[in-house]
Amino acid sequence: MNAVMQKPLRDVAFGNVDVTMERRADGAILVTPRINLPDYASSMCERLEYWAAAEPDKTFLAERDTDGSWRRVTYAKALAAARSIGEALIARGLSAEKPLVILSGNDIDHGLLALGAMQAGIPYCPVSPAYSLISTDFSKLRHVFSLLTPGLVYVSDGARFAKALDAVWPAEREVIIGRNPAAGRRSTTLAELQATKPGAAIDYYRGAIGPDTIAKFLLTSGSTGGPKAVITTQRMCSSNQVMLREILAFLKDGPTIVDWLPWNHVFGGSHNFGLVLYNGGSLYIDDGKPVPEGIEATVRNLREVSPSVYFNVPKGYESLVPYLRDDRALRESFFRNLQALFFAGAGLPPHVWEALDELAIDTIGARIPILTGLGATESSPFALCCTPATTGSGRVGVPVMGNLLKMVPVEGKMEARVKGPNITPGYWRQPDVTARAFDEEGYYRFGDALRFVDEADIAKGFWFDGRITEDFKLSSGTWVSVGPMRARLVAACAPLVRDCVLAGPDRNDLSAILIIDPQACRMLANLPATAPLAEISRHPAVRAALQISLDRLAAEPGGSSTRVRRALVLESAPSIDTGEITDKGSINQRAVLAHRPGEVAALYADPPPPEVIVAHHEEP
Repeated sequence: MNAVMQKPLRDVAFGNVDVTMERRADGAILVTPRINLPDYASSMCERLEYWAAAEPDKTFLAERDTDGSWRRVTYAKALAAARSIGEALIARGLSAEKPLVILSGNDIDHGLLALGAMQAGIPYCPVSPAYSLISTDFSKLRHVFSLLTPGLVYVSDGARFAKALDAVWPAEREVIIGRNPAAGRRSTTLAELQATKPGAAIDYYRGAIGPDTIAKFLLTSGSTGGPKAVITTQRMCSSNQVMLREILAFLKDGPTIVDWLPWNHVFGGSHNFGLVLYNGGSLYIDDGKPVPEGIEATVRNLREVSPSVYFNVPKGYESLVPYLRDDRALRESFFRNLQALFFAGAGLPPHVWEALDELAIDTIGARIPILTGLGATESSPFALCCTPATTGSGRVGVPVMGNLLKMVPVEGKMEARVKGPNITPGYWRQPDVTARAFDEEGYYRFGDALRFVDEADIAKGFWFDGRITEDFKLSSGTWVSVGPMRARLVAACAPLVRDCVLAGPDRNDLSAILIIDPQACRMLANLPATAPLAEISRHPAVRAALQISLDRLAAEPGGSSTRVRRALVLESAPSIDTGEITDKGSINQRAVLAHRPGEVAALYADPPPPEVIVAHHEEP
């Protein structure tokens, strides 16, 4: 254990985690929490109404106004706006068969509209802005509209979303617009909806909402085909928030968060938005992102607002660390009230973890718990979670109360399957896909593999052991565990490589397509911000650094399934239209290999072409 890890953790309130384990004759392992899940609200509407009465003047949502100040909405004003919007939506005849579709990033108007739909018992679907603003053929957006058959569409900006609307929504059908009217369209402003006087309709429909009412549809891309609409019920949202706060007990005091994570994803839209609403906290909408053109805005916000818990993806933490290191005032604001750091979406690189520990010690004299877990859109997402006693790079903890975990032997690994009130009833209008997602006992199949940290002590939890569907065999019959190997390769090349795709099914050796971090590689090569990806990828300094990293990895002990023999750098960005990358930035291994046959052929050409980096290693 290094000196940093020996430093104390900040004293933070966490709940107890206690589980039992049962081995079955069929090879399955059942892991069950000993503590029962407490009661939870019948709907998230109940929590909005509770806080509007208990803390009417407390800031619920805040965002930057045009003058740079914070525009705030209290709980009382949020409820009033939701009731008015709900009344207006009911008058338009919306339902689960004709839901509301939201094309917008995170902002207060988006939040109020979602709350209004929820208050009226009308499902809504927040769609990734990437499907409208980055896509060039709108194929995913067309698929979503065909699947959902929406009754109404909202766009935050009529001008920005004009082309997307033209592709999917007839001009004569009503569209709700936040700002900048769309020419030639039948439109209503969100302000007009908010001006609607609540009446008997909203009271009637609100009274009909229960745990099984559909709150929203969340889109998940999966490995093949178009996006699926995950049915998300009020029971799923409410039960998951109680699971969350029983582990992270400090949330009961009302969290303050500064957050950019998109609401069209379960992490930002259900987990983070939900924990603020359920616990009467305050959500400051971060207009920044962990990219060069967005990180400055995040830093500005964190200088002004001290979060009590902070959520981000690993890249976000990596982008933030240099600013924390160079700015004492930022560090003090960031760590002042911080109870925990939480990450998801990928593993947190060890050098980023260590930097966060060191910066916390320097600032407040103690480490901040850094936590993660295992979940999915289908599980709301909270299913397994670490505590300070069980956390670590690559660990995912144990099932939280209310969740039953079943681990089933599949192709040499143990696949995780879960059951609980937070699990979706299925995918909207896709019964065949729903049937395949659950096993014969009703457990949802994560498709993720787990392995024990210590089989003799179940309380220590599990390691993430990769995606079952991604693993493949080399020609020798040796299995390649893609998830752990990807993490190992990215860590070896940090910070120059953001992700990678492993090639090698039915081949003799393992090779990789590297997806570089353009910012880190530009800095190494001393290239301008305008340098194209291809120029960055070919720069001698970048190739030399990657050569050193690959040589070092090749020298480590291991066999053919853990040694990357060759690699090349992807010179064009993965495409969202072909499914190579999802809107949240996750790489689809199979899609990249299917759409890049030239790169795969180059990796296995003999002799290798100049663009291929050949790892130097010594045979034992």
